[in-house]
Amino acid sequence: MPSTNDTTGDREPADLEFVTTFDPDGEPASEAVVTAVAAVRGSKPAALDPLHAAVDLDALDSLVDHADRVDTAGSHQVWFTYEGLDVGVRTDGEIRIRDATATSD
Repeated sequence: MPSTNDTTGDREPADLEFVTTFDPDGEPASEAVVTAVAAVRGSKPAALDPLHAAVDLDALDSLVDHADRVDTAGSHQVWFTYEGLDVGVRTDGEIRIRDATATSD
């Protein structure tokens, strides 16, 4: 009989984070974000709110594109909230998504 105190399967929302990557040479960061958030939400990209309401698409894509061309600039990261999720985009092609309402202790 399992223990009533067993929380092995329980995770706090702050522990939940989705990480994916995209190719900065082949896909605009803005498109990659919409695809990733749709996957996390379990919906189609077209069902999401427009990304431009959360972040300047040209600025996001330009940041990643510029860092990719300069290459010596290192990796930079920008965070914004979209669809109730905190979204972090790194210029090296990494996207991190976590619940915006989760608080960490």
